[in-house]
Amino acid sequence: MNKIYFLSLLFVAMHFNAMAQSTIEIGPSQSMSITGKGAGQDAAINPYSKENSIGIIENVGKNSFVIRIQKMGTVIKMITIKPKETKEVNLLIGYELYLDSELTSKAKVSFKQRS
Repeated sequence: MNKIYFLSLLFVAMHFNAMAQSTIEIGPSQSMSITGKGAGQDAAINPYSKENSIGIIENVGKNSFVIRIQKMGTVIKMITIKPKETKEVNLLIGYELYLDSELTSKAKVSFKQRS
C-alpha cells in the first residue's frame, strides 16, 4: 500500500515539474529574447528546446505587448497579447521567442512538450 501511495505522489510531483515557468519584467521600448538564443542569453529556459514545444505566455502586467517568433532572423509570427490574456504558441526546433513592449509590462512564460 505504501508503494502505491509513494508512486502516486511521485507521479503528481513529476507532472508539476513538467512545465518550467518564469516571470519576466519587460521595460519600456524593450525587446527581450525569451528563448532560442542559448544558455546565458535566454530570459527563460525552454527545457524542450531540442524538440517541438509549446510556449505559454500570460500577460500579468497592465499593458499590452507583442510576442514575436522568428527563426534565423526571419520573423515567422507576431501576436499582440493584452493584459490578463494568455496565448499558446507553437515553437518548432530552432524558433526564437521574443517579447516586445513599448510600455512596462510583465509576463509569465512557461513551456510544455508538444504532444
